[in-house]
Amino acid sequence: MYVCSCFGITEQQVREHADRGACTPRQVASACKAGTDCGSCVRRIQALLGRGACPRRELIDSGAPDALRPESEPSDPEQAPGEPAVPSVPAVPLAAEAAAPAPAGLRAVA
Repeated sequence: MYVCSCFGITEQQVREHADRGACTPRQVASACKAGTDCGSCVRRIQALLGRGACPRRELIDSGAPDALRPESEPSDPEQAPGEPAVPSVPAVPLAAEAAAPAPAGLRAVA
């Protein structure tokens, strides 16, 4: 079943991203763009991810240096031991964040 009709992302694809370490809708969005257009799927993505344990978050909390690097990306030989890895995928703003109203006293520029 489709979760994101804007980009044709299915429940199975969201689960696959979760299996690869995505713990939040933003991380799913960075992987496949789901949730970055109209935003109507963000709550469904959150429901599919659930609120259970996140293996990636547990690795980060334990201080594992490679916790943020995708499995397919080789480790950086110039990275100092113990230095945290920098994620290679830039964060994609969710549609709900992009459509947020301007703070009081400021005009939104179109």
